Amino acid sequence: MVRTSVAAFAGAAIVSATCLVPGQAAASTWRPEDMAALGDSISAGFNVCGWFVSCTSRSWSAGDHIDVDSHYLRIRRADAPIDGRNLNLARPGAVSADLAGQARQAVQRGADYVTILIGANDVCAREEGLMTSLSAYRRNIEEALGVLRQGLPETRVFIASVPDVKRLWAAGKDNALARGFWRIGRLCQSLLAQPTSMAEADRARRDRVRKRVIGYNSVLAQACAAYGPACRYDGGAVFSYPFTMDHISKWDYFHPNVQGQRAIADRTFARVADWFTPDPAEEPVPLL
Repeated sequence: MVRTSVAAFAGAAIVSATCLVPGQAAASTWRPEDMAALGDSISAGFNVCGWFVSCTSRSWSAGDHIDVDSHYLRIRRADAPIDGRNLNLARPGAVSADLAGQARQAVQRGADYVTILIGANDVCAREEGLMTSLSAYRRNIEEALGVLRQGLPETRVFIASVPDVKRLWAAGKDNALARGFWRIGRLCQSLLAQPTSMAEADRARRDRVRKRVIGYNSVLAQACAAYGPACRYDGGAVFSYPFTMDHISKWDYFHPNVQGQRAIADRTFARVADWFTPDPAEEPVPLL
C-alpha cells in the first residue's frame, strides 16, 4: 500500500508539472543553427568601416560587431546553436535579378534562417528609364522565394522593406560634400541627379522614383504573405524610418554607417523577436 501510494503521488507530481491550463499550448521556441543574409550592399555592410569595402561584421543581419547588434547576435543571445554560422551572401551592386542565385547558395549551405533586403539598386539606376520594372521585380522576388521554399522547406525568411531613397535626397541635398560624392560617384542618378533643382520635371522624377520603391515594397509584402507563416515582412519599418545624415556613411554619403546599420537591426528584429523568445503566456502552468 505504501509503495502504491508513493508511486501514485509521484505520477501525479509529474502530471501536475507538465499539464497546461486549458486553452494553452506548450512553449516551442525556435532555435536556428545557420543563417544567411541575402541582398545588396546594405546587408554586406558596404562602406561602414572603410573606403569602398564590405564590412560584413557591421551588417544589420549577419554581422558580429556589438555596436550594430545584428540579428545574428540577438539570435545567439537567445541560446540558439548558431555561433559562427552567420553566412553573408549579400553583394554590393546586387539587384533583384541576382537574388535567386544567392538563394541557391543559401540552400547549398542549409541555412534555416534567411534575411532579405534587396531593391535599392533596382531603383538607383544611372537614369530613371533603367529602373527595374515592377513586373520584373515581382518575378525576381518570387523566383528567389521559390528557390528557398523548394530547397529549404523548413527555413524561416525575413524580408526588409526597401529604404526610402527620396529621404536620403531630402537629408543630404543641402550638404555640399554629399552632393559632391553623389555627382562624382554617379550614385543613384535616377533620384540624385540635379539634387538642388526644384524644377517641376526634377520634382516629378523624384516622386516617380519614390513611387517605384513603394511599388517594390508592395511586391515584397504580397510575396511574403503568399509564402506563408514561415515568412515575415517588416511592414515598411525600414522604408518609414526617419533617418538623417547621422545614419549615413561619410565614406560616400550614401550607405548606412554603424548607427544606420544599428537602426535597421533594431527596427527589423522587432518583427521576428517572438520567433526566438517564447511567449510567457505559453509557458506550462502547473495544476495544483
